[in-house]
Amino acid sequence: MKIEHVDVPLDNNSYTINIGDDIIDSKYLFPLLKKGDRVVLVTNNVVSDMWKNTIVHYLLQYRIIIDEFILPDGEKYKNLHSVESLLSFLLKKKHDRNSILISLGGGVIGDLTGFVASVYQRGIRFLQIPTTLLAQVDASVGGKTGVNHVLGKNMIGSFWQPIGVIIDTIFLSTLSTRQLVSGFAEVIKYAISFDYEFFVWLEKNLVKLSVDSKKMLYCIKKCCQLKSKIVNLDEREKKSRMLLNFGHTYGHAIETHFRYSTWSHGDAIAVGMIIASKTAEIIGLLKSTDTKRILKLIYMAGLPIMPPKNMYAQEYLKYMERDKKNISGGITLILPTSIGKVEIFNNIKKDVIVSSIQSFL
Repeated sequence: MKIEHVDVPLDNNSYTINIGDDIIDSKYLFPLLKKGDRVVLVTNNVVSDMWKNTIVHYLLQYRIIIDEFILPDGEKYKNLHSVESLLSFLLKKKHDRNSILISLGGGVIGDLTGFVASVYQRGIRFLQIPTTLLAQVDASVGGKTGVNHVLGKNMIGSFWQPIGVIIDTIFLSTLSTRQLVSGFAEVIKYAISFDYEFFVWLEKNLVKLSVDSKKMLYCIKKCCQLKSKIVNLDEREKKSRMLLNFGHTYGHAIETHFRYSTWSHGDAIAVGMIIASKTAEIIGLLKSTDTKRILKLIYMAGLPIMPPKNMYAQEYLKYMERDKKNISGGITLILPTSIGKVEIFNNIKKDVIVSSIQSFL
């Protein structure tokens, strides 16, 4: 059993990401738990039906005291109401500062669990066990936690690092094709943003990932390495960590507009990357040949390449104007200048944004 390790070196909150296939029962599963610890396993009803009993079985072998908190599945439950429900559960069960939350699920469960861990009694420990590709390559790493608001995605949150991340590709076997494809959006984001050679590798291997476990492990590790490097440079998103948001300003506008229901995060980010690339092309930052390669790879992944027909340019703007990256009222975008490199651009003109969106409608 080979387990890959990626360290996330931070000043005060360093931890290790353990990556492997069928490692759920290994000694790496719960590296920082000890006999008698109290934990709350936080998951959703879909993941619970498939994996909860397995996790509980191994926790009990460690003689861990377990409570379970199960939410409904879906991005629409990533909100303050769910936060309050989990906080009330912790209080009723008399959990203290030594309790540990374990997140078992995708990005919704991970973000919400981490946020609650950051505020309960001013901060308790939590462990990430991501079960979707999107969470394994992105959301579970880096300590960005939070919930959505009807007026904007991830507008309420905190930076709170986990004590560890356990990435087991066995969880991917139970994902639907749509869920797996959704995760490819974040994979492609890393290649476009930071690594041209990885982009070329994806052009050759993307369609093989779902049937080749070695290639999938390489892909996940590569994404974790790229994110760890950025988080180490800028843990709290003062500047360089903003680069991880390529495609997200447009994508979050789509998710928010449709109330986090009809468009998945991956689908929205895929379209967001295409519009952002077109924006860069219009400004003169990106060659049209690069835009076409980006679009082709996203299409190859099975992700959407056209914006929603029933969402107009002005509707994007009202959400983009509230984006966290904005400075002094202007719209900030992360745009590619070539495949493998993105930069931060402030005060992008609204007519350029409108033109970028309308070019697809």
